[in-house]
Amino acid sequence: MAEITLRGVRFNYQLDGPAGGTPLVLSNSLSSDLGMWDGQVAGLTQRGYHILRYDNRGHGRTDAPAGPYSVAMLAADALALMDAVGFRRAHFCGLSMGGMIGQWLATRHGDRLLSATLCDTAAYMGPPALWADRIKAVRDGGMAAVVDGTLQRWFTPAGLACLTTEIIGVRAGILGTTVTGYTECAGAIRDMDQRESIRDIRVPTHVIVGEDDPGTTVETARFIAERIPAARLTILPGAAHLANIEQCVAFNAALLDFYSRLQ
Repeated sequence: MAEITLRGVRFNYQLDGPAGGTPLVLSNSLSSDLGMWDGQVAGLTQRGYHILRYDNRGHGRTDAPAGPYSVAMLAADALALMDAVGFRRAHFCGLSMGGMIGQWLATRHGDRLLSATLCDTAAYMGPPALWADRIKAVRDGGMAAVVDGTLQRWFTPAGLACLTTEIIGVRAGILGTTVTGYTECAGAIRDMDQRESIRDIRVPTHVIVGEDDPGTTVETARFIAERIPAARLTILPGAAHLANIEQCVAFNAALLDFYSRLQ
């Protein structure tokens, strides 16, 4: 891992794969760190992808400046990191909050993207009261107040029972998120509404969703796919919100199949 200061924030990031390979950015969910993509790295680098992973502001080892944050700000962070590592154009794959960042980039900076993969995400994530409750819980009790409920939303009961090592890592990522990082990014999600703007996306787009995701549901994913011209929709059985972890093999296969069709 490496650190770089951009836009007044010290970011933690990691590059994997051949330096001359096809650039690919992986962008994380709320309250996770770049380790959430560990299951994707080997398969993608073996296929020649040069991967940029990073911790969003307030997450992992990245600084947590005062807010307010916005999806536009988080997208600008991603672009600054791409510039810093020399990614003129890249595939972009984001999950949950990362998928919201991906929608923003694909809408407004499509010239920087080879494609957009939007995983277990939403164009609008209401109602505001839901976020008010979560923000208050974290302000009052820290990340420990929401860690168990978050894991129950992110994984199916079967996943929670069998993915012991992976759950330990995800739990650590949640608890390692700062209060500022969580509350300000949650506020950015609360205030986001991309339901109309995503109609303007013209880069090749792949929407992936876990069949059992209780928050960003199959219906939510289908809404996004139907608004983006020629978008592809993949539904992964046996997965909740972190489909890339719970159904890692199927997720990787879907991702690589999409990329192979763009060549």
